[in-house]
Amino acid sequence: MKSSLQSSGAACSQLSKAAIKSLSALHGLPTAPFREIIPGAHKDKAIGRWPMANRRSITRAFLWLAVLVGGPLLGAKLFDLLVLAGAWSAHPPASLAMMPYGKAWPVDTGVFFIPFSAAMMIAGFGALAAGWRTPWRYRWMLCLPSIGILLLLILTVVAFWPMNAALYHHGIHSPKDTITDAQSIVMAKQWVALDWLRILGATAAFVAPLRALTLPWPQNDAPKDPPVVRALLVLVLGGIAAFIVWFVSNI
Repeated sequence: MKSSLQSSGAACSQLSKAAIKSLSALHGLPTAPFREIIPGAHKDKAIGRWPMANRRSITRAFLWLAVLVGGPLLGAKLFDLLVLAGAWSAHPPASLAMMPYGKAWPVDTGVFFIPFSAAMMIAGFGALAAGWRTPWRYRWMLCLPSIGILLLLILTVVAFWPMNAALYHHGIHSPKDTITDAQSIVMAKQWVALDWLRILGATAAFVAPLRALTLPWPQNDAPKDPPVVRALLVLVLGGIAAFIVWFVSNI
């Protein structure tokens, strides 16, 4: 009984294969195995690695997001420096009353810059994570949108937030005013000079992903990082996440 079941099963298997081949030939379909017919249906040769096509598509999607967000962000930053800051820094301390804060300005500039900066960081770090195994001749362009915007945010918190508060309170003669007229003149000039650094950083964060999109995708992967480097990367990403949480909580 067992042998006849086995022979029957083998016969059914052969008939099934023959039927599939016949139907495929009849309808002009390929008779190769499924994993050969559908590209990417088989697993990548290296365990734990994304297929190169997937990594390329994901990286390019994040790069496009960085370009679409970085363009308006750069344009708005130029407008902020040349028009808004150009007005309130023209003749301090009298001109400080035109700083775009307070009840006279129903929409704070941060309402625009913070969401766009957050989207830029997501796009930048997404592209960097997806394209991390690319060679450094390509990877450095993935670092600029993420690390560049992060450094600009740190500069904003460390330098611009204190200056904004000091200049604004001095301009409206607030009880919280802590600077003199002479100090406000010097601080306004420092603000404008430092803001050009943010313009340069925003330009690099916009141009780098645009340039990466125009170059062909590297065909070779970079060597795998040693455990020490991977551990450092985890610590760095943890620090970045902590800074972002702190930044958002203090807005």
